[in-house]
Amino acid sequence: MTLAETLDQAKWTFVTRCVDRARVAATDTDFAAARPGDLILAHVDRLGQHHRVQLPSGRPSLIFPGDAVVMACGARYAPDQFEGLAEIGPDCADLLAGGGCIGRMVARNSRIKPATRLVPAARLLDADGQAVNLADFALVPRRAAPRPPVIGVLGTSMNSGKTLATAQLVLGLRRAGFRVGAVKATGTGAFGDLNEYSDSGAHYVGDFTDAGMVSTYLEPLDRIRTATETLIAEAGHRGCDIVVMEVADGILQRETAALIADPWFAQLISGLVFACADAVAAVGGVMHLARLGLVPDALTGLVSCSPMAASEAGSATGLPVLTRENLSDPAEATGFALRAGLGREKAA
Repeated sequence: MTLAETLDQAKWTFVTRCVDRARVAATDTDFAAARPGDLILAHVDRLGQHHRVQLPSGRPSLIFPGDAVVMACGARYAPDQFEGLAEIGPDCADLLAGGGCIGRMVARNSRIKPATRLVPAARLLDADGQAVNLADFALVPRRAAPRPPVIGVLGTSMNSGKTLATAQLVLGLRRAGFRVGAVKATGTGAFGDLNEYSDSGAHYVGDFTDAGMVSTYLEPLDRIRTATETLIAEAGHRGCDIVVMEVADGILQRETAALIADPWFAQLISGLVFACADAVAAVGGVMHLARLGLVPDALTGLVSCSPMAASEAGSATGLPVLTRENLSDPAEATGFALRAGLGREKAA
């Protein structure tokens, strides 16, 4: 079977969706030289936590031992699942995320299965013998694009309700008549969050994979900052009036902590929503943000599902606690837009 036939039959994962497959002209097996974003062809050896990969089309695909899959070398930090490094062994590697992140697992949550084991087959190269990397297909920064106001969405941890809050606020702003950009600044490439943004009616959807990264874990702060600016500028170029930006994981995670401690972040955002799991997390999180000079406009997330917990959080922090219904309400969303600096005429 030729290289072209092998690659044609392989399952290309979500993080490769921007890749021009015609750029692949050769392969090597110098896995020690693999860097974050390099494309790797591997075969499924033993199923573990992940029984599926995510395809560029936006649907999941079951995988089976022996299947050929094209992924990107990368690191991952997910307290509910794995920590992994962007390292490919000569004989084995791990599926760190279903979106297509391949690397070496170094830690896992005890409540989940070990990572699905992979056998690396080849590193994909271009006609010049250089590794084909996601960065080769990244968005080109639009320097002259208008910069719309940005509402940031932070959370205390994974699964605190950030993505739902982002999507519901997008829905509310769209119902109010705004063209909304939905951006995910950090995390590990996957289609779930982007699909939810799109389903909520976002005019433009983008994340760090569009800026050339399979994951932001262990990436330099400057690169993440530049990628974020690129995504926001792209939203402005596409005609968005306002952007809702989710920052992944919790406020103590390495990259998130560095990002929100940078004065650039406070200058970037015109509003802030903070997702929390419970009242204690809300109090601690708000206090931590205050030390960074950040004050949320509202709390939301899992805490908002319980009227009792919401009452505790609101009383302890002095902040409103918004449910998903509140966030998707056009009147409430318009209030966010007005505080962010947009006039009412924009919603006409």
